[in-house]
Amino acid sequence: MHALQPKHSKLKSDEIKQIIEKYNISVSQLPKIKATDPALPLGCVIGDVIEIERKFRDKVRVYFRVVA
Repeated sequence: MHALQPKHSKLKSDEIKQIIEKYNISVSQLPKIKATDPALPLGCVIGDVIEIERKFRDKVRVYFRVVA
């Protein structure tokens, strides 16, 4: 992983359920990330939800993507 690359982590099923309930969405409504993206953690398959932590000034912003 490169030093400037944001942290990517695979979410567990209970974490996915919390995100879906919090934002009142379904997994299919999340933005997509290609399964061939080199930033993905090892072992990711289509349908997994990825949490991306991007640093912006003093804050860490969290984004979610579904592997497609």
